[in-house]
Amino acid sequence: MSEGSSLSRRGAAPFSAFERTIAWRYLRAKKAEGGVSLITTISFIGIMLAVAVMIIVMSVMNGYRNKIFEIMMGTQGHIFVQTTGLDPDQVEPLRQRLSGVSQVRSARAMVVGQAAALSNRGGDASLSVVFGIKPEALRQIPLVADKLVAGDLDQFGEGRNGGNQIVIGAQMARKFDVTVGDDLKLLSFSSSNATPFGSAPRSKLYRIGAVFEMGLADYDGAFIYMPLQQAELFFSRHGRPDYIEIRVDDPFDTMDTRLDLAEAAGIPVLIDDWKDRNRTYVTALKVERTLMRMILLLIVAIAVMNIISGLVMLVKNKGRDIAILRTMGASRGSAMRIFIMAGAAIGGFGTLAGLVVGILFAIYIDPIQDVIQWVFAIFNPGERLFDAEVYELARLPAKVEWGEVAVIAAFGFLMSILVTLPPSWRASRLDPVEALRYE
Repeated sequence: MSEGSSLSRRGAAPFSAFERTIAWRYLRAKKAEGGVSLITTISFIGIMLAVAVMIIVMSVMNGYRNKIFEIMMGTQGHIFVQTTGLDPDQVEPLRQRLSGVSQVRSARAMVVGQAAALSNRGGDASLSVVFGIKPEALRQIPLVADKLVAGDLDQFGEGRNGGNQIVIGAQMARKFDVTVGDDLKLLSFSSSNATPFGSAPRSKLYRIGAVFEMGLADYDGAFIYMPLQQAELFFSRHGRPDYIEIRVDDPFDTMDTRLDLAEAAGIPVLIDDWKDRNRTYVTALKVERTLMRMILLLIVAIAVMNIISGLVMLVKNKGRDIAILRTMGASRGSAMRIFIMAGAAIGGFGTLAGLVVGILFAIYIDPIQDVIQWVFAIFNPGERLFDAEVYELARLPAKVEWGEVAVIAAFGFLMSILVTLPPSWRASRLDPVEALRYE
């Protein structure tokens, strides 16, 4: 039985080899044969670039967000129990009771104050955040103990009242052109010394014992770690820390732990967590991520729209072929599916290529950044394209979230199918008699 009579009796099965062959032949057709290969190529490249850009941008944003949270929660605790108003002899028993809560990994007393840092080598003063911490607690902070670029923590906390060694960030060290063994003067405006001319900000020279580099410019340029006893003296805390810093197993779910801590405290205390203290920053990151995802999805949708113009021209050029297929017995549904598959193939392969390009770019972003920086330096000697003081991070982080990649792939492919429906519907409604009237 011939192919034509077979089609006449029952038509081609949906998405059969016959329909797939015709769709593939239309995609490969030259312009002289009535094809639209140039528009097809442009549509493919547009979808590929849109999907790749979305994956790259979202991966960099995810990496930046995770890096910020990693440093934020690595340098400060997850929950904070205020000790203001307590007697000094109440603080240590309170800390021990809080340490006994099951979800708590560590509990340590802290003093936090602001001070102006000055170098005897000149330069403007720099506002800094000084953390008073016990030596053993500082050694348990990986972002400090494991990120030292100069010096060590061996002498930190040794000497009378904790000694006079401090640990500063690399950005601050570069600003003042100081290193391990140099002195740095700190001025506290929250405490003062009496002079014949009145009160004056308390100031003291401290010796730099180590320099760390966390990778976040704001922290590397402002954080100073000082022995707890010395901080209590410098900021006039009179033997009482500012709060007890709690680290827990799950920093993103602290509500139940806060209730347990309040019960374990046994006395009225004020408890907050890192999300309360950084609410503006956390909210800004969340809103920015949501809006960026919506904008990039719109860019993908716009790129997919190119498929419509290609299919409209393809339907117009292949009107005679469609009419012949209809006279051979092909149904309207078969004609519609042929053009749906043609458009979906462009979108599907474009989305797949974009996924590969975007994922590879995100995975190898470090060497790509180095190459871009090298090219930039050729034309702009002495300048840095990715300046840590401008972008806060010394390196562009990227983290591929596979669930997000799946959503992008599904969205790109779904849009590729949806945009094919209008021109495919038009092809299915073509009247064979009108199409062949003047042939």
